[in-house]
Amino acid sequence: QVHLVQSGGGLVQAGGSLRLSCAASARTFSSYAMAWFRLAPGKEREFVAAMDSSGADIYYADSVKGRFTISRDNAKYTVYLQMNSLSPKDTAVYYCAAPPTRYLTGSYAQIDQYTYWGQGTQVAASS
Repeated sequence: QVHLVQSGGGLVQAGGSLRLSCAASARTFSSYAMAWFRLAPGKEREFVAAMDSSGADIYYADSVKGRFTISRDNAKYTVYLQMNSLSPKDTAVYYCAAPPTRYLTGSYAQIDQYTYWGQGTQVAASS
């Protein structure tokens, strides 16, 4: 069982920055890919970013590419999402996610690849 505890988020003006953190309980954290998804009102949960266990492979949704950066500190069992140039379109509840095994059976962007989820963190950017 893996517990993911998120922190960060909040309300900023458009163009501002926020950083989200997601701390994992498992010492095996360093062996697993990690991802961020978001859920906006009236929409389905969508992929934001993902990173493999080593940090060598990184994936972003087109909507955040160039503005968001995913990173991880395996010594601290923590994954981060640095969000710059935020716009009202980025307003959503953000979730970190971890798969049940070391190896994914599909795309990093597929929501069904992930079993463990953080509690969610509200991010809002005002115009």
